[in-house]
Parts: sequence; C-alpha cells; structure tokens
Amino acid sequence: MSGKWLRSGLRRDICVVVAGADEPTAQECKAALESRYDDRIEPKTFYGALDALTDAGYLDQWADGLHDRYRLTDAGKRTLREQYAWMRDILD
Repeated sequence: MSGKWLRSGLRRDICVVVAGADEPTAQECKAALESRYDDRIEPKTFYGALDALTDAGYLDQWADGLHDRYRLTDAGKRTLREQYAWMRDILD
C-alpha cells in the first residue's frame, strides 16, 4: 500500500489523532483537529477524508451505538511510522 493516501495534511492529522486516542468517534477526531488548527473544518471535507482513509485500509470503522469509532489498521500504523521517521530524519 502506498503512502499516497497520506499526502493530504488533513488525512495525516486524522491518523495522528486516531493513533493518540482510544478508539475515538468521528466527532472527537474532528473536535481535536479543529482545536489544533484553531479553525472549523467543513464536515464534507472531514468526512470525505475519513472515508478515503477507511476505503484505503488505513482506518477501521465500526458503529458503537449512535457513533462511528475509528482505529488505525496495521497499514495505517506502518505508514504513519514511516511518515514520522521521514520527518524526524529531515528535522535532525
């Protein structure tokens, strides 16, 4: 699986939020990113990114009552670690 799905900063940041949380809901992810960006994210843009990550196999999604919850797949973890390593190498 290619890292092309993480070229978008929003998709990368969604993966970071999911990695740092305990199976967050979509709304929890969106709120965390809006807090980080100090700006509102259009729902269509946010949910489109979530769908793209799920369709590409980077996130698992399941219903938990009224909410969808998310967690990184092994492919998502691997790609996020590769991104982190690349960034660390550049900054060092």
